[in-house]
This record gives sequence, structure tokens and C-alpha cells, in this order.
Amino acid sequence: MATVTFEAASSSAKLQGSSLWRDAWFRLRKNVLAIVGLCTFCFITAACLIGPFFTGYSYERTELSLKASPPLDKIIERTERRRNAGPKITHLALSSLENEFLNRPAPERKSIIREIGNRRIYIEGQNSFQVSHDRHWFGTDPLGRDLLTRVLIGGRISLTVGFAATLVSTIIGVFWGSVAGFVGGKVDSLMMRFADILYALPFTVIVILLMMLFGRNFLLLFVAIGAVEWLNMSRIVRGEIISLKQREFIEAAISLGLSNRRILVRHLIPNVMSSIIIFTTLTVPNVIMLESVLSFLGLGVQPPLSSWGVLIDEGARTMDTSIWLLAFPALAFSLTLFSLNFLGDGLRDALDPKASRD
Repeated sequence: MATVTFEAASSSAKLQGSSLWRDAWFRLRKNVLAIVGLCTFCFITAACLIGPFFTGYSYERTELSLKASPPLDKIIERTERRRNAGPKITHLALSSLENEFLNRPAPERKSIIREIGNRRIYIEGQNSFQVSHDRHWFGTDPLGRDLLTRVLIGGRISLTVGFAATLVSTIIGVFWGSVAGFVGGKVDSLMMRFADILYALPFTVIVILLMMLFGRNFLLLFVAIGAVEWLNMSRIVRGEIISLKQREFIEAAISLGLSNRRILVRHLIPNVMSSIIIFTTLTVPNVIMLESVLSFLGLGVQPPLSSWGVLIDEGARTMDTSIWLLAFPALAFSLTLFSLNFLGDGLRDALDPKASRD
């Protein structure tokens, strides 16, 4: 009898220690794709935050002699000895080194390049050539800037804009939609007609008006994008709230005399959390794309800063000759997109109030 009592008490303690978030984490850990998405996204975020400190290059440092050099191409250090000044050092890509010896026959040029590539010092008049220890892992862009550094810096900006604007749109959309759906009647009609008016306005026009009123400011991207993206969120939340407020547990809460605020915050919004989260994970990449469109129009990120969208646009223009300029930022953006989608699906299932713990 004592054993049975102890087991019952232990089981009761476990039930008392359970919560929505603990159960959600338990279910999320069993979803392999969601965990892979979470780990991938955390890795990309950490790389964008701390990676630029370890690449050895600045995102704005140009070196035209290394323009559009392929990934991991050997960097040749050319030292020019001058009489009245110190030596002048420039860097060249091994793939374009042949242009330095155009006055030589083709077989001789190939022999010289082969000799330099084998880490031998070659002297030509006042110039000496030797392989440098520097490398550009992702190659360089048409201005000779390190592409890896620019992809990481672009990731910082894209993720910052994506999450900041998504956070703003989620807060506004959830508040607007939940109040409209719960109160109903004329209040609902008035609030949603206002949302329809904003939805009908062209997004670019709103941004231009904000720029004219407040000047060109990077923070306006958050305001401009957040002022548009919350409209879809409010409609989704409103529809979910309308379907839930007729349920028995909401009627029981009303009969107990709970305030409207408590019913919304403690009972209605948690039950639509799965829809909010999945839509939020889809909003982030959409916001990143909107930011790239604004930057392309000259209303967003300004040079020398860049974002993934800007880098993809630049790479698309030179994909015939320099495919890596498109491949690496597109890969970073695609991995972020897939990881957020997998994570969003996993969170949707984990936060489903109808799910039971196995």
C-alpha cells in the first residue's frame, strides 16, 4: 500500500510540474527536421554575428586587382621595388596573373604561372611575384571585396530587418486581430475596414512617404515593413479568435466573471499560438525579400553595406562569368528559409493544444 501511495504521489508531482512549454519542448525534440532546422538557423545566426571578426577582411575594403576572383584562388603578392620610395605591394589572383606577362609567348606565360603557383619566387625586372598566405574562401566581388565577409555582414542586416520588422508586425497584428475578433460587432467592422484601407495602399508609396517625412533612415525599414506585414497576421488571428470564442471553455470563463483581457491573454491567444508561430516563420523570409526590393530601388540598405537580397541581385547580373557571386548568398538565404520552415512546422505541431504527450 505504501508503494502504491508513493507512486501516486510521484505521478501527481510530475503532472503538477508539467506545462504547455515543457510539453511543447518534449514534442519538439522528437521532431528531427525541426531540431535540424533549429541547429542550422542557430549556426547561421552565430556565424553572421561573430564570423566577420575572424575573416581578416573588412566588408568595405576594395582591391581592384583582385576583382571577381574565384573561391579559394591563390593570391599572388607582387612587390614593386622603387628607388625613391619603399616597396609597393599589390595582390593579384592566380587566375588573372597571365595578364601580367602578355608580352611573353603563351607557352612561356604558362610556365611562369606554373612556377609561381608552386610557391617559387619569380622576379621580373623591378617586380617580384610569390604566393601569399591570404585566401578568399568565397572569392571576391567585382570591386575586389571579400565575399565571405560581405555575406556574413549581409546576413546580419537581413536577419535584423527580418526579425525586427516581423516582431513589430506580429505584436500589432495579434493585438489588432484578437481585439477585433473577440469584441465583434461595429468595433470589428471598423477595425477591419481600416486594415483594408491600409492593405489597398501600395507598399512602395508608403515607404516613399515615410522617407519624405522622416528622411532616409535605416530604422524606417522596420517601421515601413512592419506597418504592412501586420495586416495579414491580424486577419489570421481574427479568424481563429472568432472560431474559438464560441467554444465551451470560453463560455465557462465568461460565466466565471473573468475579465476580457484575461480571457484574451490566458485562453484565446495561447490557443492560436501555433498559427501565429507558423505564419511568423513564413513572414521572416518574406520580410527579407521586401527589404531586398527596397534596397534595389535605393530606399533600403545603402552602399557599402549590403544584405542577402542585394548580394543576390548583384550576383544575378554576373552569373554568366562569376557564378559564385550568386551561389553563396543564395545558399545562405535558402538555408535560412528552409530552417525556418522546418522549425515553424515543428513548433506548430509542438504547440498544438490538442496534441497529447506520448
